Amino acid sequence: MSKQIDSGSLMPYIRFRTSRSGGSGGQHVNKVETRVTLSFDVDAAGIFSDEEKARIKTRLQNRLQADGAVQVNSQEARSQLENKEIALKKLVTLLRLALQPIKPRKATKPSKASVRARLETKRKRALRKIDRRKDWE
Repeated sequence: MSKQIDSGSLMPYIRFRTSRSGGSGGQHVNKVETRVTLSFDVDAAGIFSDEEKARIKTRLQNRLQADGAVQVNSQEARSQLENKEIALKKLVTLLRLALQPIKPRKATKPSKASVRARLETKRKRALRKIDRRKDWE
């Protein structure tokens, strides 16, 4: 799926909330709301098909809120505007990764050398433990 996802097409489905950020910054941190929490309503987003919405929900289930919105936080910058931009970039990246198809795993066998090495170390360990035993007779 090569759907073009950009922040402009997502904006109608996004809500921003601000709060005071933690960390260093002195008085500035204590009086300015620079942390940004972005909520993206997956169900309301008309740019995704039902299949894509389901894929997004399963891949991003650890970020989903009770109402089905994806939540992204940003408090890296000291400016609210920069944090909004960072949060938008994070959301776009998350959605792009969530929509990528999963590559099927190819089953492989261990090489003969690795099997031989594993069995050899197992045999040595067993012999070492046998040597530690005391004869209680």
